[in-house]
Amino acid sequence: MVMIAGLSEQQDRGRAFAWSGTHHRVQIFAVITPLVCLASASPRRRELLVQIGLPHCCLPQDIDEAVVPGESPDQYVVRLAKAKALSAQADSALTSGLPVLAADTTVVAMGRILGKPASLEEALDMLGALSGATHDVLTGIAVSSLAGIEAMVVATKVSFREISRAEIQAYWSSGEPCDKAGAYAIQGKAALFVSRIEGSYTNVVGLPLFETMQLLGRHGINTTSLLRGVPDEC
Repeated sequence: MVMIAGLSEQQDRGRAFAWSGTHHRVQIFAVITPLVCLASASPRRRELLVQIGLPHCCLPQDIDEAVVPGESPDQYVVRLAKAKALSAQADSALTSGLPVLAADTTVVAMGRILGKPASLEEALDMLGALSGATHDVLTGIAVSSLAGIEAMVVATKVSFREISRAEIQAYWSSGEPCDKAGAYAIQGKAALFVSRIEGSYTNVVGLPLFETMQLLGRHGINTTSLLRGVPDEC
């Protein structure tokens, strides 16, 4: 399924009419044309693209995310990002020739790749390993277009305070860790655990925006058009 997003809620309606004030004035908004196809179902990545005003369609990919024996964390996230991008681009009927953006984020503690916890026991193990220590968050990003495919890795260091077993159990009961690499979401309740970060915050959320735009810029998408956006009434 392809979803289209990328502007504010008001702008994203794609309809011609928006009422404002007591005089019921009408403002016209252009129909959104996606500039990139996001090969992900992650709501965090979609929200980050909306934040910078990048209209996009979503084409999630289902690929095997198992770690290959002997594969380093850097190699792992880049391989998955490239696989997602190429898989989405192969469906040319849906991507319509748009550049395809894909990403994969993982948490690495003492060289160990932490995936998504399937149980409280796994969350206790993962968050216990992160408690009172500094770990790395790695995101592989890839952009594929008719010009070829490019990929890179972005790393951020995240430090946690000591976390008690009771806190981990309470956090698990919130439901937030279930689908998150490393069993936490920095943009959510896990912000209570974070004492320091070094590097890109958006990388920890799931998509490093600065580096993403560097790659997209080489595939025809520039920041000037995004900064201009669709003007709202001041």
